[in-house]
Amino acid sequence: QVQLVESGGGLVQAGGSLRLSCAASGRALSSSVLGWLRQAPGKERDFVAAIRWNGDYIRYADPVKGRFTISRDSAKNTVYLQMDSLKSEDTAVYYCAARPYYLYGWNSWGQGTQVTVSS
Repeated sequence: QVQLVESGGGLVQAGGSLRLSCAASGRALSSSVLGWLRQAPGKERDFVAAIRWNGDYIRYADPVKGRFTISRDSAKNTVYLQMDSLKSEDTAVYYCAARPYYLYGWNSWGQGTQVTVSS
């Protein structure tokens, strides 16, 4: 499995930007897909974006396309989620997650970081 620690959440006004970081470790990292999911109060946890550690696979959920960018720095073992043009509906707890590239279920999770967008 992969160990994950998120950071970078906070309070921002609508239209602003935030960057989330996810420090990753573990021998399985090189064969993993790293992703971001979010959970708003009273709602299910939803997929936001994912990237394969070797960089040849990137996916975004429709609500964030064109506003969010996922990237990774292999030298720092860190995955980032750059969030621009934030909207109030982006308010949620954001989780970093990982899974082996050959599976569809996320099997490693970070502790979550709160993102609040004020309108």
